[in-house]
Amino acid sequence: LGYCTVNGKLVALKVIRLQEEEGTPFTAIREASLLKGLKHTNIVLLHDIIHTKETLTLVFEYVHTDLCQYMEKHPGGLHPDNVKLFLFQLLRGLSYIHQRYILHRDLKPQNLLIGDTGELKLADFGLARAKSVPSHTYSNEVVTLWYRPPDVLLGSTDYSTCLDMWGVGCIFIEMIQGVAAFPGMKDIQDQLERIFLVLGTPSEESWPGVHSLPHFKPDRFTVYSPKKLRQAWNKLGHVDHAEDLASRFLQCFPKNRLSAQAALSHQYFSSLPPRLWDLPDMSSIFTVPGVRLQPEAGGSALACGRTGSQGKGSSGGRQ
Repeated sequence: LGYCTVNGKLVALKVIRLQEEEGTPFTAIREASLLKGLKHTNIVLLHDIIHTKETLTLVFEYVHTDLCQYMEKHPGGLHPDNVKLFLFQLLRGLSYIHQRYILHRDLKPQNLLIGDTGELKLADFGLARAKSVPSHTYSNEVVTLWYRPPDVLLGSTDYSTCLDMWGVGCIFIEMIQGVAAFPGMKDIQDQLERIFLVLGTPSEESWPGVHSLPHFKPDRFTVYSPKKLRQAWNKLGHVDHAEDLASRFLQCFPKNRLSAQAALSHQYFSSLPPRLWDLPDMSSIFTVPGVRLQPEAGGSALACGRTGSQGKGSSGGRQ
């Protein structure tokens, strides 16, 4: 934390120590240059970059909590109206970056900051990169295991904006149900089993090309048939259109996943004021009359199983 000398406001400082031999780490430069160009109320604002011989310091706006901490504080699922406002903002931010061919690649509750009024901001673009060439192959060790899509778990490196949309589905369910959608405890195999148990084990019919993915071995997976999502997460059935929207995000076949832009027009959001769809990029949804967070029912803080990041998707190693 630090203070801005111009306006006295709190800022968050991300200090990256530079090794003398290595120079400035490529990921840090990539993160800084990507973020500097992003101006949207649902994306954390990068005020400045301070580069010295020993350190690279990114100066961000300060946001006091994140979705993981918010869910810890209000266990058992969030107020359905608040879930809707958080999801709408997440999709607004993602739609903005996806239109600019940028993937976030590490969506999880810890990377969604929550401001005082309930403003949600996408943060930690350490793994984001511009998707300039569609044929590019990317590392498949990307998204934290619980929020990692099955195509990436199976070794696909040919992915697009649909990578982020799986994470949106997992976060949506977690906000409604109060538990992580697929909390794999062991390894990639365990993670995939949990997904297939609900969505069904994929075949060439349901997912063209699945057999050619590096880690897909048909004999290694139990054959499950798909279930209705509300059988796994009953609270989806209590909110109009929530199950349908969740099922459009949680598609094993990547090309079937709903885009962020299309999701904003889903019936699930039809109860929100129409003005929300006409807001300029830098205007908060909370500037629209009648849009505000509802008080949450739960109030005790519980340990969050998500604090220990799984796999290489976390931003560990950077201060």
